[in-house]
Amino acid sequence: MTEATKSMTIGTLAKVAGIHVETIRYYQRRGLVEIPEKPYGGIRRYDEKAVARLHFIRSAQWLGFSLEEIGELLKLEDGTHCDEARTLAEHKLDDVRRRIAGLRQMEATLDDLVERCRCSRDPQRCPMIHSLYTDLSDATVNPDT
Repeated sequence: MTEATKSMTIGTLAKVAGIHVETIRYYQRRGLVEIPEKPYGGIRRYDEKAVARLHFIRSAQWLGFSLEEIGELLKLEDGTHCDEARTLAEHKLDDVRRRIAGLRQMEATLDDLVERCRCSRDPQRCPMIHSLYTDLSDATVNPDT
């Protein structure tokens, strides 16, 4: 790569990618983004590949992949590991479906509690508050699992 194509400082890279400089540095420490060589007395310069890498990371995060999982995906980026990438995506899809099921369960429970509050005639005992102490104390609903 020529020096002409490495034209961005980390600040410019951050602006172009729409993320903070410290986020880029964090990704570098995690091994997700390459740290370019620093010329003697100079400033590190980044190229369009760095922008593409940051876009990849952000897109994968949007799909719910953790930074560790993104690191695994990046190891497969040469395009010859589609089966492994698909397997990672299938695991993530299963995870997302479990979370959706948990959220639907939470929605149904909250819907029921809202309806109980609407129908309550007891001004001293809110069904919503009471349920949090009793009915839901052993609930296993957790959308993050």
